[in-house]
Amino acid sequence: MRAALTKDATMIVTEVPDPVPLDGQILVRTLACGICGSDLHALSDPDAFMETTRRSGGTPYDPRDGLVFGHEFCGEIVDYGPNTQRTLPIGTAVCGPPIGIGPQGAGIIGYAPMFPGGYGEYMILNEGLVMAVPNGLDPKIAAITEPFSVATRAVNRSGIDPGDVAVVLGLGPIGLGVVAALKARGHGPVLAVDFSPARRALAEGLGADELIDPAVASPYDRWADLGIAASTVERIAAEVLGVGVRGAVIFECVGVPGILGQVIEGAPAGATVMVVGVCMQADRIEPGVAVSKELTLRGSFGAYPAEYGATLHDIAEGRIDAGSIITRTVGLDGVAGAFADLSRPDADAKIVVLP
Repeated sequence: MRAALTKDATMIVTEVPDPVPLDGQILVRTLACGICGSDLHALSDPDAFMETTRRSGGTPYDPRDGLVFGHEFCGEIVDYGPNTQRTLPIGTAVCGPPIGIGPQGAGIIGYAPMFPGGYGEYMILNEGLVMAVPNGLDPKIAAITEPFSVATRAVNRSGIDPGDVAVVLGLGPIGLGVVAALKARGHGPVLAVDFSPARRALAEGLGADELIDPAVASPYDRWADLGIAASTVERIAAEVLGVGVRGAVIFECVGVPGILGQVIEGAPAGATVMVVGVCMQADRIEPGVAVSKELTLRGSFGAYPAEYGATLHDIAEGRIDAGSIITRTVGLDGVAGAFADLSRPDADAKIVVLP
């Protein structure tokens, strides 16, 4: 099959062996696959990518050895491997969480050589993890379920209460997904923060209540206006006096060094900081500030199958307009150029590959 194969710091389009489904697996023809920021990081800094994977308990594979990336996928069933239930007919459009399991081992689809991703013409998927695409949903949009399901899990793990203020820092696909997931639940206010006017406009389209350009205004100067006690002393005083104060959840979706320290410095007392952006470099924080403010820091990574399925139905039933973040499509020959374009935040939000 033709595929965009990683090579050094770029990708080449070449012929690679067709994947063969084994026990419990299906073969699909790739219909669409989104380009993820994690792919950009893995290709530009493979050593940091592998070290983060290893220290997190995973098995790292070196992109420089040749991988077919692509974990935001939608495909069409073309064949079944042995010992499968064959519940869905050949020709069904399916998508699912990028989890590869089988006799050849386990790994994240697109990051393990035995599970080539959606930047190739064919993929093998686990029959028990794929989901039929509902309501005739466009495969390009179905593929975007994956990053939006990551956002759904981040919102679930945040423990956000109905009255809390949500601040979303960084409006790449994951940050936009967080905005969408919050608004699909009817949550507000949601403050969306990014330097890019184009990305702030996308957040507005997904329902963000307030847009903030951090070059113009700080997202941390609004706590009193929003009814939030900024300091621990203020929170204690409010509790003693029986005065209700709102909570805050800050979703850090940027993932570059220095941001987490800024969030801890600017967060109000008692806030929850959801670390969603994947920073693969060392960072520096001051624990004393977090302790004094009684902050809660939580990480969130990927999505469970149930969260993926719930997000897919939110998209198919119109509660989340995932397609609004797709700015263009490319074929396999355009993948390398798309990676270069996505390094510029104002160029595109989400590019989808149509192999």
